[in-house]
Amino acid sequence: MARQKLGQHFLIRGTVLERIARAACPEREPLAVEIGPGRGALTTHLLARADRVVAIEIDRYLAQKLAQTYCGDARLEVVEANALEIDLGQWGPAVITGNLPYYAATAIMERVMALGPTVRRGVFLMQKEVAQRIVASPGSRDYGYLSVSMQLSADIELLFEVPPAAFHPPPKVDSAVVRFQPHNRAAEMGIASRPDFLRFVSLCFRQKRKTLRNNLAAHYGAAVDHWPEVNLRAEQIGLPMFAAMYRRLVT
Repeated sequence: MARQKLGQHFLIRGTVLERIARAACPEREPLAVEIGPGRGALTTHLLARADRVVAIEIDRYLAQKLAQTYCGDARLEVVEANALEIDLGQWGPAVITGNLPYYAATAIMERVMALGPTVRRGVFLMQKEVAQRIVASPGSRDYGYLSVSMQLSADIELLFEVPPAAFHPPPKVDSAVVRFQPHNRAAEMGIASRPDFLRFVSLCFRQKRKTLRNNLAAHYGAAVDHWPEVNLRAEQIGLPMFAAMYRRLVT
């Protein structure tokens, strides 16, 4: 495979492809948007479960080959574009899925999350280590800023793991499939500004092994001294508690 400049590893195991398509479209969907279709292995399974598929491929050669392969099928629209730059919500409400490149997985996920209710459901294949961080709970080794930022926008679950042998060429790491359902948790928790809240959370995790007092003192001084959580570490704190602390600072 000559196109490794983009870090592509093509999923080739049929049973895994079908499981991803079934997770994305458990019932027939009007529209599925696929990020990084590559040679179209997952695309084929999605077309069996959706009335229409929009496939976004950054690689010009692969985009042209995929369009040629399906030139007689009006249900498929191939878009040559970078998923980090294109408006992923321009086609309206859709299931969004794909085998995400490892180097851009979290950035793409963040862009998809920002679409809110436009996303009916998201199902993504990504590096297992990143997937574990996204779904991690307070107190676990993998829990951190990424866990909080992702879980603020959706209910997320790790569905299953995928071994390197399921790809060509095989990556050097294990992969996993995650599914998320958008959820307007910020509004429910009284968070008026998502960016401001996430900046606050980032400060809490600035040095992961230090207490909140040490991480927040430089920015908030004595304002946090009497918080009951001030001697805890950020890794011990769940989303509702982060929201409660943030509200103290802005109200």
